Amino acid sequence: LHGLRTSHIIFYEDRNFQGRSYECMSDCPDMSSYLSRCQSCRVESGCFMVYERPNFMGNQFFMRRGEYSDYMSMMGMSSGIRSCRMIPMHRGQFRMRIYERENFGGQMTELMDDCDNIQDRYRMSDCMSSQVMDGHWLYMLVGVKSPSYYMDSGPLNRSFREMGMSGMRFMSMRRIMDMC
Repeated sequence: LHGLRTSHIIFYEDRNFQGRSYECMSDCPDMSSYLSRCQSCRVESGCFMVYERPNFMGNQFFMRRGEYSDYMSMMGMSSGIRSCRMIPMHRGQFRMRIYERENFGGQMTELMDDCDNIQDRYRMSDCMSSQVMDGHWLYMLVGVKSPSYYMDSGPLNRSFREMGMSGMRFMSMRRIMDMC
């Protein structure tokens, strides 16, 4: 294991890294058996998505190495973290397709790098579904401090509406790079 980077995050019950803590180095679908609540965390290494509800549901937020002493107010979370997913390192190429309509319909565009504004860059009137072929990506609203959405090459994303992303017409796509 020498030279292999691991991901490591520590969750705390209270703000400012106080109260009981729980250390995690992989996915955790339900933290309620470890902590009654979670209001701050410290990412020692790697990158994680954290979720407001168990089983990777609800609003999700991307966290890279750093300290989050009171992320509930920083990110506008209505409740504490209930689950987390470790984002594995990806060293190959990045590739995804975005579609104008649900179920991969309408205009299709292939991305291999970050895109700050899909509508401006590709002149797409809308972006309703996607398919990730390579790498790990974040989808975000442009110019808004809001939840981000994690996508990898797992199941196809037939509809952003089903993911609670309806009405998000101006989105950006960013690669989750090896620098986490």
